[in-house]
Amino acid sequence: MNKEQFVLPPKPKSYKRKRVRNIMIAVVLGIIYYWAFSGVNQKVDWYMLEKFVENFKRIIPKFFNPDFNELGKVTDLILETIFIAYAGTLIAAILAIPFGFWAARNMVKTPAWNTLGKWILILDRTFPELILAIIFVISVGTGPFAGILTIGLTAFGMLGKLYAEVIESIDMKVVEAMEANGANKMQILFYGIFPQVLPEFLSFALYRFEIDIRASTVLGLVGAGGIGTLIVISAQNRNWEQLGLIILSIIVVVAVIDFFSGKVRKRLV
Repeated sequence: MNKEQFVLPPKPKSYKRKRVRNIMIAVVLGIIYYWAFSGVNQKVDWYMLEKFVENFKRIIPKFFNPDFNELGKVTDLILETIFIAYAGTLIAAILAIPFGFWAARNMVKTPAWNTLGKWILILDRTFPELILAIIFVISVGTGPFAGILTIGLTAFGMLGKLYAEVIESIDMKVVEAMEANGANKMQILFYGIFPQVLPEFLSFALYRFEIDIRASTVLGLVGAGGIGTLIVISAQNRNWEQLGLIILSIIVVVAVIDFFSGKVRKRLV
């Protein structure tokens, strides 16, 4: 067999340029990392490190020995957490529909009016959940209602943006054909647009519900109802066995809801 058949073609010039570029990027990143770590003047406190390891060995085993005598109380608060997430997500899913149409370019033709709708959704997404929870706790008092309002307002911004993207991707030929046949706005909405977007609307709402289950477990830390309040009490009282039961319950509930929600979303889309 001729050896010339195994000769590789010459490497293109672009390969050399890419190699030089990658080397320069690596050098720049190395300089940045060196500069960042050289500014850390904190010395290792071995006593504090030993204390951390000691507390870790003492506390962590208690998490794996949950106190099932508190199961009734934990179950009630877990259910309250689920209802907070459900009610808040339901409010957000309904409220996001008109704002989704408002922010969709193919529904609102006026650029300024369309941009205003987008900015309202952006503004809503900028507020952290805990900040809103504190505001609502101060406004309406502690309890699940503050948590529902927090979840509803924070989820509405995300769902509105996703709904707008779904609406912008619909087949406008269906809408144009209905308009050409004399259909009014309500007929176009219910028979031309909603059948195209509702499955994805429901899928996104379910996905947001999964997120809100996790978010609502934290809202109780500031008094917005749910299991978070008991987490604070358990931690303050050093009741690590009860805290272990709470963590186990949250993991089980979130895993079960994620599983069934994923199954439903696969059938919808």
